[in-house]
Order: sequence, then structure tokens, then C-alpha cells
Amino acid sequence: MERVLVGMSGGVDSAVAAYLLKKEGYDVTGVTLRTWESGNGEESRCCEIEDASRVARSIGIPYYPINCLSEFNERVIKPFIDDYVCGLTPNPCIECNRYVKWEKMLYMAESLKAGYIATGHYASVVKLDNGRFSVRRALHAGKDQTYMLYKLTQEQLSRTLMPLGGLSKDEVRDIAKQADIPVADKPDSQEICFVSDDDYAGYIKDNYEGELPGEGDFVSVDGKVLGRHKGIIHYTIGQRKGLGLPLGYPAYVKKIDIERNEVVIAEDKDLYSNTVIAGDVNFMSIPGIAPGEGLRCRAKIRYRHEPEAAVAEMTDSGELKITFDSPVRAAAPGQSAVMYDDEDNVIGGGIITGAV
Repeated sequence: MERVLVGMSGGVDSAVAAYLLKKEGYDVTGVTLRTWESGNGEESRCCEIEDASRVARSIGIPYYPINCLSEFNERVIKPFIDDYVCGLTPNPCIECNRYVKWEKMLYMAESLKAGYIATGHYASVVKLDNGRFSVRRALHAGKDQTYMLYKLTQEQLSRTLMPLGGLSKDEVRDIAKQADIPVADKPDSQEICFVSDDDYAGYIKDNYEGELPGEGDFVSVDGKVLGRHKGIIHYTIGQRKGLGLPLGYPAYVKKIDIERNEVVIAEDKDLYSNTVIAGDVNFMSIPGIAPGEGLRCRAKIRYRHEPEAAVAEMTDSGELKITFDSPVRAAAPGQSAVMYDDEDNVIGGGIITGAV
């Protein structure tokens, strides 16, 4: 039997992933990466050790919690806070997957002599005809999580199993109920795991170790002062709620100007752009794109965005340039642009630095 190390959050998805792999004949061991806790000892929704331990006992597999507090703080929490202070809209789950979860689980796999690691993500790992590995979108697009996985390396993918890629959430819950898994009806977590109340600005205020940017001006696209904002950490591109601007028409955040401490306000029609520029690029299904070469693809610029037709190029400076057939709305620096081929495999992606 091949040994596999399954990352268990305490939720139903990872529980069913472990159960299915055991049914297939794998020698399964469960692990929970303890990534974060609040000042009062509350655990993250990604590392609820008590629930994960109960699941492991019900399935009948060995189980170990692993401390990752230091790694998570350095690779995820601090960059998240710094990005917000710089006017960006980061996606910490992407960084956590690449630099914490997979790194730590593969390290533990070596210690426990496991050939594979596995997760409860809604995606599939595929080996392509060119010999490279990629992640393929889930059969049920509403649960697809490949956007969060595009930074994984070839080595990481070559040793990863994802058994839920062909299942719907309802099917996963049905399997859990039939197997008497104790978290079968546990609700999904919707927020970032270390910001349990969804108050990003409040979390940053409590944890930033410097002086935060203060109040500044709301301005129109032509520079007219419209009012005062509370501080740039309270705003993201495309935001409408919470602006407090009685302008007589729907207003949205178009840009955050960190140097001038201004938040640029515009109408919805002003939020669209044809071209997105991204850095920190990682390729998955192919080795790369030669500068000047155009690659037809479909791409998305946020998690809840259905991929749209586009052409991708690499600039001479090593940036990824994605030009969409139709304009896309509210491309936010700090989020990621992820490309897909015709078979729903991730080509690669990068972190958005600007839009034209």
C-alpha cells in the first residue's frame, strides 16, 4: 500500500478526501497544520484540531497535528498586512498553499516515508502529454479551487492527490453521512481563516507594527476632491459599500493612490480594462511563453470570475500581459490573474500589478 499524508482542516472536504483514499487502498495518515490562533486561543477554521482528530478516529487512521505558527506568520500574515497598507488586495490562501501547506506537508511526508500528500481541494492533478503536471478545474465549476493553486511547483504537484475534483459539495456531504463522518453537516467557512469576523481593516489596525496611512481625499478620475476617506486599508478596487459618499449616482473605488493617499472614485463604466499586467509569474502546464509570442487562453482575475477569452504574452521585462477579448471589470492589484487552456488545465498565472 502506498502511504499518503492527508491535510485535514477539521472540515468535511478533507475528511472525505481521507476516507476515499483509504477506501482505494492507500495507507492514509492525517495531519493538521496548526497555522494560526487568536489572542484568546481560538483556532483558525483551517486547523480545527479537535474536529480533525475526531474524523481521523472515525475513519480509523493515524493522526498528527503539526505546528506551523511561525511559518504562517512570516509567509502569509505579515505579507497580507503589508500589502493592504500598500493599497493592494492580496489573496493569502494562494501564498499559504504554495509556501506553507505544501512545503510543510511534503517535509512531513519525507519524515513519515509517504509517497504522496493529499488535500480536499475541488480540483484534479493531471499529468499532461508534455510530461508536465497541472491542476484541472473541478467538474462542478461552482466549487472549483484551481485559482488558489496556480503557484504550486512541478515537484509539489507530482506528489499530490486531490480526490474531490469530480464531486459536487452535495455528493461529498452524502459520502460523509453514509460513512458516519462526524463533520458531515459542518458549515463551510467563507472568510479568510485568520480574520474570523471579516473585518480586514480592524485586523490590520490590531496587528500592524508601524504607523498606518491616515485619512485622505476621495477624488474623481479628473482629480476633483469628493470627500474624505478613513484610510486606504478600508478600501479595495471595485468597492461600492461603505464609501459614505452621497454623489447621487452609484460610485466605486477605481484606484488606490498610495503616494498621494487618495482613493479614486468612478462610475461602474470606468472600472473596465482590456489588458492586465502581472508579475511573480508561475507556469504550470507549459514551461513558459517566449517574449513576443501570443498564447490564446482563457483567464480570470479573481476567484469568483468565470475565465474569459484572452491572449497572453510575456514582456521583455518578465511580466505577464493578458489582453482580454472583452473588457474585464475591476482588476485589483494584489489579486492574481490565472490562465486556463481548452481542457480547463491551469497554464499559469501571476499577481496583478496594473490594468490598462
